[in-house]
Amino acid sequence: MTILDNMKIVLGINDELQDKALEIIIANTTAHLKLWLKQYTDLTTIPEELNFIIEELSISRFQRRGSEGMKSESVEGHSVTYKEDDFAPYLSILSAYIPKQEEKKGRVVFF
Repeated sequence: MTILDNMKIVLGINDELQDKALEIIIANTTAHLKLWLKQYTDLTTIPEELNFIIEELSISRFQRRGSEGMKSESVEGHSVTYKEDDFAPYLSILSAYIPKQEEKKGRVVFF
């Protein structure tokens, strides 16, 4: 199954009416993750095991349509606070792809 198929199942979408919007959100989330990986790792492609991050973030972004840019929203006693950094919950997973800094051993010479 594709990310689009999985999203539609989770969101309860049974038609193709919102496919274009979903595809744009998936493309934007994928591009964002590629940029993050390019900045912090030596990866040029997204490993398949990280596709769940694209899926989960895309679902989250789809559900926030119309609320872009808001930090919080309150309607009739119901309050929602949005995260500023979508990748924050996944940093512990993504950090595994950041190359470890090798400790350089040197020597000290006294004259």
